[in-house]
Amino acid sequence: MDISINRYFHVDVFAHRALAGNGLGVFLPCDGWSESFLQQLTREMRQFESIFLGAIDAHGASARIFTMQEELPFAGHPVLGAAAVLHRTQAPDEEERRWILRLPARAVTVTTRRLAGAVFAEMDQGLAEFGAAIDAAQATDLLAALNLEIRDLAQGLPLQVVSTGLPYLIVPVTAEALDRSAVRGRELERLLARFGARFVYVLDPDAPEGRTWDNLGDVEDVATGSAAGPAAAYLYRHGRVAADRKIVVRQGRHARRASELGARCVDGHIRVSGEVWPVLSGVLDADPERALPGSATR
Repeated sequence: MDISINRYFHVDVFAHRALAGNGLGVFLPCDGWSESFLQQLTREMRQFESIFLGAIDAHGASARIFTMQEELPFAGHPVLGAAAVLHRTQAPDEEERRWILRLPARAVTVTTRRLAGAVFAEMDQGLAEFGAAIDAAQATDLLAALNLEIRDLAQGLPLQVVSTGLPYLIVPVTAEALDRSAVRGRELERLLARFGARFVYVLDPDAPEGRTWDNLGDVEDVATGSAAGPAAAYLYRHGRVAADRKIVVRQGRHARRASELGARCVDGHIRVSGEVWPVLSGVLDADPERALPGSATR
């Protein structure tokens, strides 16, 4: 592929076919593009996230990830989707390839493998970091912000912050409570910050199935790779799944876009995987040099 041309690829991640899973915009090459332009393009595409690749070589690329509100230091489905696009554009004749995506705060290794019509991608999210168990009685206001009560919590499991790149507060609940959970009000981000969490993942540990939203509750995410790692690490840590077993976390059913996120533990590292399906591709017509000034706002 001629990498002097600015291209756009739309892919679906954690899907088993096109037009399922979590949609993603992948742009390349984006060397020298301003932060303002990256943010504007993300808002233009109106996907949950977009990823921008630069300094592309045979081993990987630099990468920046934006939501419609801000830049993220890490996110799962953009990393997998970007690696699949690199396989398609840089190594189309190879069955399997290893890539390094260099994010501003860390590098992530991804292995990709060709499938019939898609690419299987698996990322190494590294060792999970665990916060202390949280007494539910200390989080009643946070539970209320999720339309939950203490009686909705799964028995024998704590609320706990877990990170494999982004700190999520894992809230274990019953299946019925998962269906009812929702963001109420505009205080969730402040309440999460009290416990050192960036986002929340409401998890039915028996399914397992999870839900998460932007912190204002405006959009429910359909497949969150950065949450699947913490959720899997949490289930391993608390003995809900044997350490040598692969976990499939389900998400997106409530947003009518069911997705499946694979996770496994290898030498203590959490690896998250899924299929990436191509939807469309094109050439960027907008000129990055003429983008109107702007900045990310929350």
